Amino acid sequence: MDYAKLIKELREVLIISQTELAEMLGVSFSTVNRWENGKHEPTIKAKKKLKELFIKYKMLSGVKFHG
Repeated sequence: MDYAKLIKELREVLIISQTELAEMLGVSFSTVNRWENGKHEPTIKAKKKLKELFIKYKMLSGVKFHG
């Protein structure tokens, strides 16, 4: 799975910065930046939080992600 693409798409659809996403997930800005640049993958804990964000957003908006 291409987490870099998914994370960036989620963030852009939510219209939030990397810093804001980092705060929502309890990680640093540089961590989110590394994920989006494909240098690292999110931890299992972060993946669960990202999944929750995807689900909440999809339920509220009906938007489909392409990742």
